[in-house]
Amino acid sequence: MDNRQAIGSWLSGPRAAAEEMGADFGHRGKRLGLPESGPGSIAPVGRRFGAIFVDWGLCFLIANGLFAGSAQTTANMALAVFLGWTLLTVGTVGFTPGKRIFGLRVVSVDGGRLSFVRAAVRSVLLCLAIPALVWDRDGRGLHDQLSRAVQVRL
Repeated sequence: MDNRQAIGSWLSGPRAAAEEMGADFGHRGKRLGLPESGPGSIAPVGRRFGAIFVDWGLCFLIANGLFAGSAQTTANMALAVFLGWTLLTVGTVGFTPGKRIFGLRVVSVDGGRLSFVRAAVRSVLLCLAIPALVWDRDGRGLHDQLSRAVQVRL
């Protein structure tokens, strides 16, 4: 292997390098028994970012309207509103307004609705941000892994 191949495999990531060597990981969600595409398949990353952007924007507007103050106070209150927002919506109907707009839903890995306790764990970890940025090979964040949840397409 020359330097260009080594650098290329490093830039592509470990999955691409392993697939080049013959490993077959299948599609995202295969290990969870989810289809490759269509309803019930793993939600694409772009849609998930879009949904959280919409939800965060709405929570920021709510916090700004309810708790007029400094920018720091508004940002802190927006995080508190976001926590409550996610907990109530995901814990009851399985999606936030942003997720609904982008056609996503949060479900249990077992296939049913996410329990309120697991939705609470997921919401708190999501507010910490770091767990949401650590993904497995199915594209699930650490917050979803620890709460045994998966985001799927509607």
